[in-house]
Amino acid sequence: MSDQILRLALPSILANLTVPLVGMVDIAVAGHLDTSAAALIGGISVGSLMFDMMYWNFGFLRAGTGGLTAQAFGRGDWADCAANLKRGVGLALLMSLFLLLVQWPFQKLIFVFVQCSEEVRLLALKYFYIRVWAAPATLSLMALRGWFIGMQDTFSSMLTDVVVNGVNILGSILLAMGIPGTSFRGIGYPGIAWGTIMAQYTGLLFAACILLIKYRSCFQAAYTITRCSSQHKAVLSRSEARMDSAVADGAPDDNTPIRHKQIREFFTVNRDLFVRSLCLMAVYLAFTAISARFGDTYLAMCSIMMKIMMIFSYFTDGFAFAGEALTGRFIGAKDRENLIQTVKWTFIWSMGIGLFFIGLYAVAGIPMFRMMTSDATVVEAAREFIPWLVLIPLLGCPAFTWDGIYIGATATPQLRDSNIGCLLAFMAVWFAGMAILNMTGGAPVASRTKVHLLFAAYYAHLLFRSLYQTLKYRSGILTKI
Repeated sequence: MSDQILRLALPSILANLTVPLVGMVDIAVAGHLDTSAAALIGGISVGSLMFDMMYWNFGFLRAGTGGLTAQAFGRGDWADCAANLKRGVGLALLMSLFLLLVQWPFQKLIFVFVQCSEEVRLLALKYFYIRVWAAPATLSLMALRGWFIGMQDTFSSMLTDVVVNGVNILGSILLAMGIPGTSFRGIGYPGIAWGTIMAQYTGLLFAACILLIKYRSCFQAAYTITRCSSQHKAVLSRSEARMDSAVADGAPDDNTPIRHKQIREFFTVNRDLFVRSLCLMAVYLAFTAISARFGDTYLAMCSIMMKIMMIFSYFTDGFAFAGEALTGRFIGAKDRENLIQTVKWTFIWSMGIGLFFIGLYAVAGIPMFRMMTSDATVVEAAREFIPWLVLIPLLGCPAFTWDGIYIGATATPQLRDSNIGCLLAFMAVWFAGMAILNMTGGAPVASRTKVHLLFAAYYAHLLFRSLYQTLKYRSGILTKI
């Protein structure tokens, strides 16, 4: 079991590590164009933030498709595997059409909350109005990644991510700055956005090629028994025998009620995951909005702290994806023993990564800050808050790992409720803490004290997620078998 988890986790970890490179290259390209570097970097940063906020809530396309596909894979139900892909991509295209239609009111809403100079705002909008046309490919890729994970194929998901990120980096550089040795001198700042569009559609084409080459037999097996691959014939023959028996007994020979149930489950799962995404986005937006009240130094410190905090998630998420794939598979196969072993070994690997990062943050926390900024004031302000950084994996690893297991089990009501609760926990700690601090009277509460309270509220949301999902493990997951 340990080997299976590692086999599935490593490709996801490697793919995750390529993600930060794209943002770094985009900023580096903007910073080396001939015009005002500061404004261009600001435009890229704000524009990227707009897409983070736009796409965050559509993470259910990956998670919902992955969990349902993993269970269908475990049952050997290739027709449902194919149907989940069709539903996921279909919903992605529908959602992307919605995003294209609301792009103007969306950008207006964003700039109600995001304050920046007029020059940065105009540059961000130029970036936004180009890159938004990648929405059909971006959302479709979310569903495809989830489907690959559900099919126990994190390698194909990794290859797709590497292609997308590699083309993004190369395309943004060449389109913005030109091709050396040729007459093409680049199109400047818009080339960064066009590079992203090129990357998303290239990745979609690459993923489609994988489906046609690697999964042709699976799709054939979904509809035509005589043309299925040899490894699936036994499962399909048993299904055919059960169907013949039902017809002989006078039962209808179609599976329409089953298909209707599967469609209802698909939309119910994705509805719950959408609510989950809303709650998580609210926590992170609240963290950013509150930290902005404490002045530029603390805002910068909190922003960098959050980025460093999330480094370990690139590794933990890999094991969460492996847990998701195997949990769904063994629930679909009604294999309770392997399900329990999956949960056990997923946590062993994940918490092992967590312990490593506790040590890394303790030793290299301040050097990491120095890598992110040369502002000595920000680095000095961070020293007092390093203990929060050191301890984050203790709560983050269980929360992220449980997410993968619950998604694989499609135990989305419990996942939804845990995230509603974690949002309430964050708000309760923040507002109750502020009320207590303000009741003390005397001098105004120092900003540094409020920052400590903000981190305590962030910890509260992780603690609630971890505890709630641990307590619901038996009733939410083991009862699935």
